[in-house]
Amino acid sequence: MNCAEIKKEHNEFREEIRAFVKAEVAPKASAIDVSGEFPMDIVKRMAAKGYLGIPYPREYGGLAKDTLCYIIAVEEVSRACASTGITLAAHCSLGCYPVFLAGNEAQKQKYLIPMAQGKVLGGFGLTESNAGSDAGATETTAKEHDGGYLVNGKKVFNTTGGYAGFFNITATHDHSKGVHAISAFVVESAMKGFSVGKKEDKLGLRGSNTVELIFEDCFVPEDNLLGKKNEGFKVFMMTLDGGRVSIGSFALGIAQGALDASVKFVEDNKIKSQITQKLIADTATEVEAARHLVYGGAWLEDQHLPFSKESAMAKFYASEVSMRACDRAIQIHGSAGITKDYPVERFYRDAKLAEIGEGTSEVQRIVIARALLGKQ
Repeated sequence: MNCAEIKKEHNEFREEIRAFVKAEVAPKASAIDVSGEFPMDIVKRMAAKGYLGIPYPREYGGLAKDTLCYIIAVEEVSRACASTGITLAAHCSLGCYPVFLAGNEAQKQKYLIPMAQGKVLGGFGLTESNAGSDAGATETTAKEHDGGYLVNGKKVFNTTGGYAGFFNITATHDHSKGVHAISAFVVESAMKGFSVGKKEDKLGLRGSNTVELIFEDCFVPEDNLLGKKNEGFKVFMMTLDGGRVSIGSFALGIAQGALDASVKFVEDNKIKSQITQKLIADTATEVEAARHLVYGGAWLEDQHLPFSKESAMAKFYASEVSMRACDRAIQIHGSAGITKDYPVERFYRDAKLAEIGEGTSEVQRIVIARALLGKQ
């Protein structure tokens, strides 16, 4: 997709989101980072605006916007406050989407509608201590029991886990069968045997809640099986295709924020160094290239075309551009760049997650190479 082909509705929605961010998000971004407090007040305001259900149909509580509108929203929020941006992204792409993709009508009525309306936050449990990049090595188990399943295990690095009401998780029925015995379930935080464990003390994204989820003989009714039994891994991999475009837009927003701060610093201080101009030119070019990849992935998803390779490219490139943009921003600011007086040190810390979450850069390279060379 050519960025020049963005429709009027997309630009109008960008202006709406940008105004919301200017009024509600940007003024609190630094304080959120310093305090490490979850931005619940902002989340509630986003919910009131319908932003927690941007790409979902109105009959399921959403705004019925396309994926590109959603991507633009994540970009603009992350441009000011990455902690809030990742909260929005995780809820929409990881909390809501699996239910929209694989849920039956009853599940959509019970879970998707309140999530899209912003009445309940959604979570996603895939990563485990011994199952990160190799998600097929899931150790959490689901044993059939009295009309449902007893789930046992732990999930780690769960975004918004301490505040979510519903979680999409994976569990295996038989370790020996690998990905072919993994199912997906919707777990409610009120279910007996479920608890929230350790809260992570992170380098960046300090206002984003990241916790461990614990399942101890947690009884999950058969009605909460998401999709078909033993096909949960497929559901989650399809979810991650869209999630990678979402994380790409998150990274893009941080990169744009770093570029904005760099330009402002140079103009305010009347810096005329050719070296500085080169750094800004390099960043601006890479940010625009990343935007084309991210928006292109969103466009392919909206057209219901295959986009696994493109989503991996968008996430991989945008996340690495974001790190370079933040690194250059600090260099442009000089010694001031590592102080709390300017936002670029916060951007730098926040950006690192984009190279790791929802598949590391190394995993994205594998996805891209396999798409081009065939699975070998």
